[in-house]
Amino acid sequence: MGFQLAPTAAAEGFRLEAHDTVSSTNIIALERAREGDQGKLWIVSKRQESGRGRRGRVWVTPEGNLAATLLLIVGRDLKTAATLGFVAGLALADALNAVVPNARIAIAPDGASGECSNRFELKWPNDVLADGAKLSGILLESSMLDNERAALAIGIGVNVVAYPQDVPYPATSLKALGATCDAETLFLALSDAWSDNMRLWNEGRGLDQIRQRWLSRAAGLGGQVAVRVDGNVVRGVFETIDEDCRFVIRDDSGAIQKIAAGDVHFGAVASAGAA
Repeated sequence: MGFQLAPTAAAEGFRLEAHDTVSSTNIIALERAREGDQGKLWIVSKRQESGRGRRGRVWVTPEGNLAATLLLIVGRDLKTAATLGFVAGLALADALNAVVPNARIAIAPDGASGECSNRFELKWPNDVLADGAKLSGILLESSMLDNERAALAIGIGVNVVAYPQDVPYPATSLKALGATCDAETLFLALSDAWSDNMRLWNEGRGLDQIRQRWLSRAAGLGGQVAVRVDGNVVRGVFETIDEDCRFVIRDDSGAIQKIAAGDVHFGAVASAGAA
């Protein structure tokens, strides 16, 4: 089966551009916007040669993994548009639950104590974990088109058949988890789940519902965390995400801190120190 949109996505006007190999689905999406594309366009590939992760990191997509980017044309309010990263995480988690059978209780990530009910969890701000290991990364990139409109590329990379070995955090793939799902099947489910969660988001008006759904799948909630912010490390307890989807931590002094951007570490890693 080649890449296909779910009927629900096609009915809502989403379109699909599929490739065998790309440099970067995000790069192509932003190029399409500059060429005049009006958005609601999925760019997908099973191989990506120049993928990017957060903070300029490399994201490797060998043959058989999924690289997918949704291009949307949004208004000037990029702060609200940025919360679509949480929509993307929820959509992917929903898709994974639909295509991976026999989901089971997951051990908390990075050695944290306790268990959780979701095998696929969401790690703030934009990762999806499976049994505590990184399965997917999500990267949002934007580019102003004129005084009123911006292009937003929502990139979603999933380790379907392979995962990186030389990374400083646990990683996994669907194949390593015993799943037989391929990239095409996962994308079909993702395009369907995106439509459901996008309707719930409702141009940002439904953000509180998205936030509550996200928290119900949040990795490390209520546990010890360490967050690296601009070279400094803040340690404490992960309390919630606030109405702006900032990471809320009660630090070791008892003070509440709200973090807009940073790298989060859980459990034993948080206790030992976040490298």
